[in-house]
Amino acid sequence: MGDVILSLPALKAIRDKFPDSKITLMTGKPSADVARVSRVSDAQILVDRVELRDGNKFTSIARIVRLIRDIRSRKFDLVIDLHSLSETNLLGFVSGARYRLYSNRENRSLDRLGRFPTLPPKEDKAKHHTDRYFDALKPLGIERTDDDFRIEVSDEERLEIQRRFQDLGLVDKKVIGFAVGAGHPSRCWDLDKFAELAGKILVEPNSAVVIFLGPEERAISERVRLVFPVGIVVVDDLSILQLMASMSLLDAIVSNDSGPAHIAGVVGTPLVLVMDKRAPLTFLPLSKNILIANSGELSEITADEVYTALFKLEIGSRL
Repeated sequence: MGDVILSLPALKAIRDKFPDSKITLMTGKPSADVARVSRVSDAQILVDRVELRDGNKFTSIARIVRLIRDIRSRKFDLVIDLHSLSETNLLGFVSGARYRLYSNRENRSLDRLGRFPTLPPKEDKAKHHTDRYFDALKPLGIERTDDDFRIEVSDEERLEIQRRFQDLGLVDKKVIGFAVGAGHPSRCWDLDKFAELAGKILVEPNSAVVIFLGPEERAISERVRLVFPVGIVVVDDLSILQLMASMSLLDAIVSNDSGPAHIAGVVGTPLVLVMDKRAPLTFLPLSKNILIANSGELSEITADEVYTALFKLEIGSRL
């Protein structure tokens, strides 16, 4: 999710550069809705990489064959591979496209399979990931100009969530969201510290805490309800678009380094990102209103530190 969101400014720049072209985006299923509402493409090819990797081998081979046939049938003139993994480079190669522009990623890409008059520069790992994507577009004469990329939530989704928040008693309150999960346990701040932070927030007049749980957090759902103080709201049944709408209504969110943090960034929600001081800053969310709590290793970061960062944010009522 984070990689796709960080690529959206570059995809928008391609859309702006070639407004009359038909642009097809190949992406994973979890990120499809985010990419669709960003309006950076005319069509999508959805690939479930986890299913291909972990499913029945013969079934996966058959799906890959169908995918290749689908790609070839579309008769692309140009393939741009921003993320540039060896498997996606191979798909671009077999697509039949006359031109193939691949990011040059050391030890990760097969960029020699590309075919373009001018090559992009080698990947600079010191740059933010979004800037790396723009580097891949330099042969097209595209430079980064949009430093405040945003996704507008639809009125329909927003009204639906406003009604739900009203039913939950969240209207006329300062609503702080928590995203307590992450793609890997090493990026998860301790739940007990999240709970301690919730207690500090709930002491504030007219404040509320909403905890967002996704499919990957089902295993900790029961513990969340046990360790957090009375009065918190747990939401665990949202689609990606509903999650985006919910985050757009929050006064602020505290998040691990995860997909929800990136969603918060592009819908403009003030964000406190809790992350290990050793973690690279090159994947930070696209946010103008972000504070990072990373004074030490993840286990050393205290609830007091995050609470202090939270109330340094520029927070205004959004409900």
